[in-house]
Amino acid sequence: MCMKYPLQAKRVLFQGDSITDCGRDRDDPASLGGGYPKRVADAYNAFCPGSGTVFINKGISGNRVIDLLARYETDFLAVKPDILSILIGINDVWRRYDSNDPTTLEAFSQNYRELLTRVKRDLPDTKIVIIEPFVLYALPDRHIWREDLDPKIQAVRLLAEEFADMFIPLDSCFAKLVVEGIPTAELAEDGVHPTDFAHGLIARIWLEAVCRQW
Repeated sequence: MCMKYPLQAKRVLFQGDSITDCGRDRDDPASLGGGYPKRVADAYNAFCPGSGTVFINKGISGNRVIDLLARYETDFLAVKPDILSILIGINDVWRRYDSNDPTTLEAFSQNYRELLTRVKRDLPDTKIVIIEPFVLYALPDRHIWREDLDPKIQAVRLLAEEFADMFIPLDSCFAKLVVEGIPTAELAEDGVHPTDFAHGLIARIWLEAVCRQW
């Protein structure tokens, strides 16, 4: 894990859905939940004690991109992060299949673009980390989701090229691990929500990417 130098950032904000939320106490601003944001913070603070960097988790279970856009003022702009990390998109796919409530590719892209445009306009010094959404074939119907998810992943990649300072291809990373022999159930039993092991992997990938850059 590359943490030779402490981050220059003093406020790191994690945004997203249940994968980021991971049971955080929303009444406690310091709560990071039990997932990758907490793993990132714990590992970083162990290697760089006294750095002064504060890690903040504002992920909310069930959120789609439009929900992040709706809480931009309170949960993005008001925080004024030095680094903003976003992992969002799987609920924009999932609701099509479990609730007959699809998010079109056009709406997904437009909402995500609007969110990033606002960040660039209002927080020009904030470094943006975009993590692509993913699904694993832990359940039979997850294969079907690819028809909806893959175009959205491509949209995220294009937006990352335009707006992000760092892009983490998480879907590709997990696919590679499965090819190398790690069972999907060890990464996400339902194909969506990471296991403790997988949260640790996400944290490691995040730290190795971000700490080498900043």
